[in-house]
Amino acid sequence: MRAFDGQFSGNRPMQRNTEEKRRQLAELKRTLANMKSHAAPSLRASVTAKIAALEAELAGK
Repeated sequence: MRAFDGQFSGNRPMQRNTEEKRRQLAELKRTLANMKSHAAPSLRASVTAKIAALEAELAGK
């Protein structure tokens, strides 16, 4: 079934407020710290990139 215009389940990024972004940043940092040494380098790079993006976004506010 396709989403109709204005439906929340459409293909749009979620809008998060500052508190939710801080919570997500803390969770991502915990995830990165708890990764095993044999975790895939691409996964580690992806989490690191998301952390950097969130930090940059929060620094701008």
